[in-house]
Amino acid sequence: MAEGRIIKALSGFYYVQTEDQQIYQCRGRGVFRNQNITPLVGDFVSFEYEDPSEGYIMEIKPRSSELVRPPISNITQAIIVTSAKAPDFNQTLLDRFLVLIESKGIKAVIFISKLDLLTVDGKKKVKEYQAVYKEIGYETELLSTEDADSFQKVSHYIKDEVTVIAGQSGVGKSSILNMLDGTLGLKTGEISESLGRGKHTTRHVELIDIHEGLVADTPGFSSLDFNEIEAEDLSACFPEFRARMQDCKFRGCLHAKEPKCAIKAAVANGEIASFRYDNYLKFLEEIKMRKPRY
Repeated sequence: MAEGRIIKALSGFYYVQTEDQQIYQCRGRGVFRNQNITPLVGDFVSFEYEDPSEGYIMEIKPRSSELVRPPISNITQAIIVTSAKAPDFNQTLLDRFLVLIESKGIKAVIFISKLDLLTVDGKKKVKEYQAVYKEIGYETELLSTEDADSFQKVSHYIKDEVTVIAGQSGVGKSSILNMLDGTLGLKTGEISESLGRGKHTTRHVELIDIHEGLVADTPGFSSLDFNEIEAEDLSACFPEFRARMQDCKFRGCLHAKEPKCAIKAAVANGEIASFRYDNYLKFLEEIKMRKPRY
C-alpha cells in the first residue's frame, strides 16, 4: 500500500503524488460511492497500484479542512485578493470572504491589488483599512503592478503552505500567480473567473507547486452565501468579536438588540471598526432571512 496526496481530479481519475514526487493515476473504490464519500483534491490517501496509470484509492485520511466550492481539502490558508480600484475596494465583499474562510477554521491573508490606480487620498483611505485588518490580526499586503517587488514579497506567504486564492473577477488573482511563476500562463482578465461562472465552471481543480508551497488553481469561491453558518455562530467568524464575546451579559448574545453587550460597547468606544459591525449586522439579517432547510 502506498500513500500520497491527490493533486488533481479530472474525469473520474485522481492523480496522487507521493513523497518522492511520483504521480499515480487512480480511481476511487466503489465503497466510497456507497458511503457517499467523494475523494477531494488535497486529500491524503492510501492507494494500491499495478502500474502508475492503474491505481485504486483504498482509504482517505481525516481532513483538517474542507471546502465545498471549490471542492478541496486540507487547505492551510486562503489568500483573499481584493482590488483598490477597477473594481473599487469593497470592504463588505472582503468581509464576506473572511467570514466564509473563518467558518472553515482556515487562516486568511489579505492582498489589496492595483494600489497604483489610486489618487493620494484614495491610497490614504485604503491604508486606513489595511491598519484595521492588521489590528484584527490579518496579514494585509498592498500590491502595485508598478512595483515588481510587491509581487515577490508575497512569495513567502506561499512557502510551506497549501493555499487557495479567492477574490471577485478582475481583482488580479491570475496576474499575481503569473508574476510568481511565469510558466503558469494563466489567462488573465477572463470574466469567466467571476465567481466560478462561465467557462471555468467545469474546469478541474489542481494543486500547483509554486515557491515551495502548493497553490490551488481554481476559480475560487463559486458561492458566497452563508448557507452553512448559523446566526449564533456568525460572531465567532469575526476575530475581534470572538475575543470579547465572553464579556456579554447574556449567553447566546447576537450583539444586535441585546443590552449589556460587550461587542456594541467595543464599537461605541472605537475598539471595533464600525464598518465591520455594520457588515456583521447585514450578514446576520441575511442568515435570519434564509429559508429554513428541512
